[in-house]
Parts: sequence; structure tokens; C-alpha cells
Amino acid sequence: MINIVLYRPEMPSNAGNIIRLSVNCGARLHFIGPLGFYLDNERLMRAGLDYHELCNLTVHVNFEQFMQKEQPKRLIASSSHAHFSHTEFKFEDGDYVIFGREKEGLADEVYKEIKPENYIKIPMAPNSRCLNLSNSVAVVAYEAWRQLGFNGAVI
Repeated sequence: MINIVLYRPEMPSNAGNIIRLSVNCGARLHFIGPLGFYLDNERLMRAGLDYHELCNLTVHVNFEQFMQKEQPKRLIASSSHAHFSHTEFKFEDGDYVIFGREKEGLADEVYKEIKPENYIKIPMAPNSRCLNLSNSVAVVAYEAWRQLGFNGAVI
């Protein structure tokens, strides 16, 4: 399965929803700090229900530590700078898909590490700005899982 990476997430309710999502699709989850909330935040806990104990979550102090520790073979950016859709991209087992901050997106330090051909975006109607972070992660994670044959799923 893929690795879901949240770059400096700000909203605990989004993070909690993504914790639930990662458990339900078998993805590893990474938070890159600094975080905009504490891990014991009430809204994070409520959104994540009882999935926190089941989640394969790694918290990294910063992007540099994430890169050193994980050494991702392929890092993919979910970005409005992409020129093609997430459905056109061919995901591979073990990919790391990174999502930016709710208000600011990804920083230059991240873009410098990713080849432009590894930028993906979710198609939207004209004049739309963006989807909610947890919705974006769900759309991309399930497309990646579908491409990988829903490996490990109970259908």
C-alpha cells in the first residue's frame, strides 16, 4: 500500500479523519511537524474514534528528518501545480504521497525533492479552489489502492 504523508497539518479534525482512513485502507501514515495541534487534542481524538491504537503512524519532527528516516523511493506531491490527474498517475506499492498544509499547501523545501512528473492533482469544476484535506487524501488513497488491486481488502 501507499504511505500517506501530511506536511505540517494544522487541523486536528482533518488529521483524525485521515487516521481513520489510513487504518481502513491499510496505508502507513506520516505527520511531518511542526504540527498545528497536540496529538492528544480532543477534536483529533473524536474524529479518529478508536482507530488511534490501530494506526501505523510515524511523527517526524520536520521534513529533513522525514527524508533521512524514510528515504522514500518515490515521493509524490498532491498539488495544484500538477499537469495531470491522480487517475492518470500509475501508483506503486510503497509510494509516499505528500499533502500540504490546509491553508498554505506544500513548501518549496518539499517541491525541491519531487520531480514534476510526480505531481498529481484531483480534477475539480471550474472556479473551484480546493477540497478539504481529508477528502483529498481519501480520493487519492482509494485510487492508489484500486490501482494496486485493493490488496488486503475485505470485499
